[in-house]
This record gives sequence, C-alpha cells and structure tokens, in this order.
Amino acid sequence: MKPSERFREKKPHRRKQFRSNSHREKRRIASMAAPCVSKVELTISCENLLDMDVGSKSDPLCVLFLLTAQNQWFEVDRTERVKNCLNPKFAKKFVVDYYFEIVQKLRFGVYDIDNKTLDLSDDDFLGDLECTLGQIVSSSKLMRPLLLKNKKPAGKGTITISAEEIKDNRVVNFEVEARKLDNKDFFGKSDPYLEFYRQTETGWQLAHRTEVVKNNLNPCWKPFRIPLRSLCAGDMDKPIKVPEFVSGIMLALREAVTVALLWLGGHWCKVECYDYDSDGSHDLIGIFETNMKRLQDASRSTPAEFECINHKKKQKKKSYKNSGIVSVKTCQIVREYTFLDYIMGGCQINFTVGIDFTGSNGDPRLPDSLHYISPQGVNEYLSAIWSVGLVVQDYDSDKMFPAFGFGAQIPPTWQ
Repeated sequence: MKPSERFREKKPHRRKQFRSNSHREKRRIASMAAPCVSKVELTISCENLLDMDVGSKSDPLCVLFLLTAQNQWFEVDRTERVKNCLNPKFAKKFVVDYYFEIVQKLRFGVYDIDNKTLDLSDDDFLGDLECTLGQIVSSSKLMRPLLLKNKKPAGKGTITISAEEIKDNRVVNFEVEARKLDNKDFFGKSDPYLEFYRQTETGWQLAHRTEVVKNNLNPCWKPFRIPLRSLCAGDMDKPIKVPEFVSGIMLALREAVTVALLWLGGHWCKVECYDYDSDGSHDLIGIFETNMKRLQDASRSTPAEFECINHKKKQKKKSYKNSGIVSVKTCQIVREYTFLDYIMGGCQINFTVGIDFTGSNGDPRLPDSLHYISPQGVNEYLSAIWSVGLVVQDYDSDKMFPAFGFGAQIPPTWQ
C-alpha cells in the first residue's frame, strides 16, 4: 500500500485523514500472502472412541485447528455431532487451502458434546491428532491413533483422514421424498433419513446425510446440495483406463472388464435409508445404487424412482418386493461461484471502519487501553485497521475507506 493512500474518517463536527508509516506491519502481511496451490477436501472418520457417557455412548464431534505464525492453534471448522456413536463417519468435510512451500500444521480434536455451547472446555476430550497437511496429502488416506493431552493413547481410538483435491466447484441440488417405507418402530412410525455414498478405490465413502423426518413413512426431506466431486469425483463421463490387448479374445475380455469397472467405479453412488434411534442403533430400512446420469433424469413431472431393498428381508421372504420407494424429484447440477469468481467478475468490496470511543476502552494515556496514544504512533485499533485494510484495498476502486466513530464526548461541550 502506498504511503499516500489514506483512510477517510467520518464523524460529527470533524473530519480527519490519517496515514500509517507501519512498513514493518506491511511486510509482515505481505509475507503471509503466498499463492495457494489448490484446495483440499478432508473427510474424517473415527473408530473405537472412548465412551464418556453413562447409560449411552459418546456424541463425538471433530474440530480442525491450524497452527498460526504466532504459534497458536486457531479453530478452522467443525464437523457435525454424531449422537451415540463410537465409530462415527462425519458427513461434514473440511476444506483447506494447500500451500506446497509452507508447512501447515493441523490438529484434529475429537470431543464428546453434551451441551449446546460452542466452548469446548466443558466437553469431554476424546483425543486428538497433530500432523501436517503435507503428510495427509502425500498419504491420500492417513490413519493414526488418537492421543490424550498427556500424549498417551486414547484407548483403542483411531482417526482416519482422507484427502482429495478440489478441482470442481459444481454442486448438485436435490429434492427427495419417499413413500411406503417399512415401519421399524413398535410405538409410532419410523424416523427416516438418507445417507449418500460414493464408490472410491478403498470402498464406499459418505458424501451426505439428510436430516431426520420424525414419525413418517412418507417423508419429504428438505432440499439439499452435495458437491459433485463428492458424488462422482466431478466427472461423470471419465473413462476407466484398461490395458490395450491385441488378441481378439483378450479384446472381448477387456470390454467385459471395462463394463465391470464402470459399474464399480467412482461414477456409482449408493443411498441408504435408515430409521433413526436416539441410542445410536439406527435400523436399516433399505438400500439402492445408481449413478449420476440416472439421477439427472429426475424432474418434478417425472421423478426418478428407486426401490429401497433390504437384502436380509429379501433372503428371508419370498414374497418380498421392497421396503419402500425413494423418489428423486430434482437432481440439478449448478455451478457454485467462488469468492474469486465474484472478484474476477468485477465485484467491488467496500471497507468501512467503526471505532468505539466509549469509556470501556480505558484511558488512552495508559498502555493497556486500545486507544493508547503510543509514542510509536500505532495502537491496537490502528493495527487492526491496517491489517484488514492492506488486504481489502486491492478490491476497492477509490482506495478511500470511511471511518466512523461512536460513543465519544466531543469538545467543547463533551457530550
């Protein structure tokens, strides 16, 4: 930022322009601005977690922390909480920026959540894992034991982290309902929900979990969206590579193998329907498998319908047909625009500062005040303004940033 670029402060009875000579702060911010190589999506699952609850099982949640340049752990994101489960597969993914030239230290903390507060200090700690993003990316799938704060093993608990580079920002909008689902409850009706899986080289991976519809055998779930990459690796028509054979017999075999691989490949997804139970022992209602091309045939006038099959019931009963019908009314692929898309499309960011001048900030003559009149000319407020302004200035057209003050006593009346 050029020294001539300035903030414009607006407040009653006076207007002031101020500028900063904090070149040290500018160099510090610039050093942090390394180019992002790519974005990486992390999928988390755990096994054999400690059971911290009496009369039920732990309700685990995973929190991702990043070690900052100040050597402090900063919370990046959290998964959803999975109730009454010691082997959770979290549907919520972590998306992080990957920098090849920077060592990015991560910590995955697993907690038993028994309240609605965001504070983790009152929750039971089930273990954590410290590693680098480079370790995860190089392994593709990293499994490690969870450790307690004393660095001892958290029982037999393990955490598995799968990494996938994000190359596609398309999402799939779904509207799904079902009818005539099996009733799994004695007193009342089933509480159904759906889980969407995609086929990977290492098995089925959870892509999305819907909400639970209580006491309903003909549920209609809220519209939801799933990243296309999570369903079919973002490419529905990508061919499976099979070695070329010259023999006619081997050519026929190659074609048969290709068909089998296409069926088993990442283009197929599996949907499981469960009856939710508060104790975590969810009952399977049925399963169906399909691919994105079949799902895309869905429309409000002609839904794509699938029989929900419970294979155990099918083996026991000769007259068994299905455990209900799942109807996909909408399956629409749309592009989810990124922040960069908006910026490159001409979006302008307006940066406005509001400064609190009330007495709660303390006497400006004292060093512990946020308004401290420092001999060095920089206080906490000015540092914060410059730290954000240095980043935002490139996206502002006139490089003039309004600053408003409130709560001050204005001379000469001091009101």
